[in-house]
Amino acid sequence: MSRPLIVIPARYGSERLKGKMLLAETGKPLIQHTWEACMKVPGVDVIVATDHADIESAAKGFGAAVAMTDPAHQSGTVRVAEAAKGRDASMVINCQGDEPEVEPGNIIKLIDGHMAAMKDERPAFISTLACPFPDDLDTNNPNTVKVVTTALGGGSEDALYFSRSVMPFPRTREHQPKMHIGLYGFAPDSLQAFAAMQPSELERTESLEQLRALEAGKRIAVMMVERAAPGIDTAEDYAGFVSRQKAGA
Repeated sequence: MSRPLIVIPARYGSERLKGKMLLAETGKPLIQHTWEACMKVPGVDVIVATDHADIESAAKGFGAAVAMTDPAHQSGTVRVAEAAKGRDASMVINCQGDEPEVEPGNIIKLIDGHMAAMKDERPAFISTLACPFPDDLDTNNPNTVKVVTTALGGGSEDALYFSRSVMPFPRTREHQPKMHIGLYGFAPDSLQAFAAMQPSELERTESLEQLRALEAGKRIAVMMVERAAPGIDTAEDYAGFVSRQKAGA
């Protein structure tokens, strides 16, 4: 019987922190922390999708299944699509390799929500997560993506738009935006279709590939969770992660 497949894209040449997947000040490479968190999700298969031999070697060293992918890929989703192509999976989850503190419960919420959204009259093309915007983060930070959704209630809402700008603009009253969490769920055929689509005008403008699907008229279902785990984009982010790991040891 098919099971959900979590694919962890792990590119070596990160623009802001090159080689971050192999940083190991905690005693483990960063990618291993993400893989171990994903392995805590019951009833799934997990694979690391990379473009670099050193990441492949490290991942195999801690026991991960690995797919080598084209280094020319311009996005993690296309890398995930190559790794997942031809595999027997009920759905595919894209979990970025720089999310070492990703909560297994959030992945479970995404899996359950996507399976339910696939049974709706208008099935979801993609499913993703959001949470209330944390009080200690600056809503004006363009690296923190905001999402506006419908007010359908139930297990999921539909995304209306994603942006790096404050959205909606609080012109008349205080408003707490929703923060997008970059976990994605796809049916296998939807993943391949999405990877084959050309980048859209809105996607190029905001540098947010999920806008490609919205601009094409596709449905993105959004499940709300309590909070997001901090990702690792900069040396400062990684130092904070190492500090938290040492404090929890």
